[in-house]
Amino acid sequence: MTDPWWTPARHETRRPLLLARNRLQSALRAWFDDMGFLEADPSALQTSPGNEAHLHAFSTTAIGNDGGTRTLHLHTSPEFALKKLLAAGETRLFSFSHVWRNRERGPLHHPEFTMLEWYRAGDPYDALMQDCAAILRMAAEVAGTPVLRWRDATCDPFAPPERLSVAEAFDIHADVDLLSTIRDDGTTDADLLREQAAAIGLRPSADDTWSDLLAKILTAHVEPNLGHGRPTILDRYPSPEAALARKAPDDPRVAERFELYACGVELANGFGELTDPEEQRRRFIAEMDEKQRVYGERYPLDEDFLSALAHMPPASGIALGFDRLVVLATGAPRIDEVLWAPVP
Repeated sequence: MTDPWWTPARHETRRPLLLARNRLQSALRAWFDDMGFLEADPSALQTSPGNEAHLHAFSTTAIGNDGGTRTLHLHTSPEFALKKLLAAGETRLFSFSHVWRNRERGPLHHPEFTMLEWYRAGDPYDALMQDCAAILRMAAEVAGTPVLRWRDATCDPFAPPERLSVAEAFDIHADVDLLSTIRDDGTTDADLLREQAAAIGLRPSADDTWSDLLAKILTAHVEPNLGHGRPTILDRYPSPEAALARKAPDDPRVAERFELYACGVELANGFGELTDPEEQRRRFIAEMDEKQRVYGERYPLDEDFLSALAHMPPASGIALGFDRLVVLATGAPRIDEVLWAPVP
């Protein structure tokens, strides 16, 4: 049985990883400061924890001075609060926020972790890709390593990232024609995707939705092949899988959303941000309808956030799993090893 993290012998082996974590966090703060970003520290308790169907929150009951009660949620991302600050007039923001996600624990997942999130008002989402490349280089330099590492996989953080659309990645790694299953109005053909999934050896269930099928193909055939040798930017996500992103101006079937991969590990999720409150409301309701269907629960909409969207400038924004970045930079065997005091 592994000794508790607080025992002196165990701490001695973890301490170099934790010190590397601190150095990287300090370097990133200085880097953002040099570029004119302000650091924000939003509250973790929110009216809505986020409105994505497959993210699960921790919730609590707040008791007022009058004894009245209301339900609040620990946020799954500081996104809503940071976008409200953009609406208030800030233009470049970043945050190291503790965030909470229920039903998630494993070598790369922890119920409480640190999200590095940043926003650029007025900048295209391509600018975030350049930021990501710089951050990967910085992580390696701070850790004193020429490569990022996860188990037996390596990635050269100094190499120019590979940029693939999701459709290209599905074609290359899974022999699936994804765009043929998406219509211009954003509706999807689950039967056609089910046929293609079965043809490559998956066993889809009869009740799998199009999104379920996409996730299974992505997990089994695409993600394991990303970010080996050099980072991968998986770009132009299907519109139905980009609830908070703008649709691409040249093809309504895809959106301005990308994910950053290194060593087969997803590190970041970036967007050209959607700022239409009515469209955002429709997407949130659709997400919560799906959550209700699958899990029998839903979270409230943050009406204050939807009101703020009408005042938010065009912007790009991204969330990066800071602890995962430390894992890859230090070669740690699991995420718990780079957390100062893991959740019991």
